[in-house]
Amino acid sequence: MNDIKLGDVTVTRVEEMHGPLMPTGAFFPTVPDEVWQRHEAALTPDHLADGIVHAAVQTWVLRSEGRTILIDTGVGNDKPRPAAEFWDHLSTDFLGSLARAGVQPEDVDLVVNTHLHVDHIGWNTRLVHGEWVPTFPNATYLMPRPDVVFWDPANNPAIAGGVNENAFADSVVPVLSSGQVQQWEGSHDIDANLRLEAAPGHTPGSSVLKLTSGTDRALFAGDLVHTPLQVMELGHSSCFCEDPRAAGNIRRELLGWAADTGALVLPAHFSGHGALEIARDADAFTIKQWSPLSRL
Repeated sequence: MNDIKLGDVTVTRVEEMHGPLMPTGAFFPTVPDEVWQRHEAALTPDHLADGIVHAAVQTWVLRSEGRTILIDTGVGNDKPRPAAEFWDHLSTDFLGSLARAGVQPEDVDLVVNTHLHVDHIGWNTRLVHGEWVPTFPNATYLMPRPDVVFWDPANNPAIAGGVNENAFADSVVPVLSSGQVQQWEGSHDIDANLRLEAAPGHTPGSSVLKLTSGTDRALFAGDLVHTPLQVMELGHSSCFCEDPRAAGNIRRELLGWAADTGALVLPAHFSGHGALEIARDADAFTIKQWSPLSRL
């Protein structure tokens, strides 16, 4: 099952890829081995195996108030990613998977990039006759303004040589040039069911999307968490977090909202069942139950 209904909103999970990503110590430098070992039973095999963090790259497709909305667009095909060999010049069937979910590129009304990291913007564009063009020609692309500023190499030369090298040029600039980007900051109401909120830390413009529809609540968490370990051990941020302390603070705040409201938490990168409900557990949280979505 790849679909769930939350109030008046239908949510569909569309996978680009999943599997081993990075060694635990490289991905989470502040997490001692004994902490991974303490939670090994809860993490293995979907999220951890042989000292390697497993993760998914996926898009959440929302159908709300008659519109088709994509949350994050993965890595993309044909993209030059010299600092991330596992994502360099990919050739995946993501658009085929999207079609099997009933969505053609022309059907998409809105694309939400929760932040502008390389693995959240890749399918913003595709290569056509040697040119990067918007993949979703009829969509408005919602991008957080602080990330548009931060990830522009003209403002941040340090991007050269990092995992985001080339990403702004091939996955952001073409949609800026097409006039399809709407920048926002602070918060942004999409419709009566969906609201974007700033969640800085992982990147300056990182955001989450809250769903409130009928009695259902959901938190599309972006990169608030990369592994369930961060639900149970709140103080640890990934090596890709620009401000680890701020990332930890906003993680505690937003997971607290999810626990207190019974919201389903849908991170960008959880494999397995992909989404979960959590409960407060002393000074952190515990996994209450996983979603009914099929395991990756």
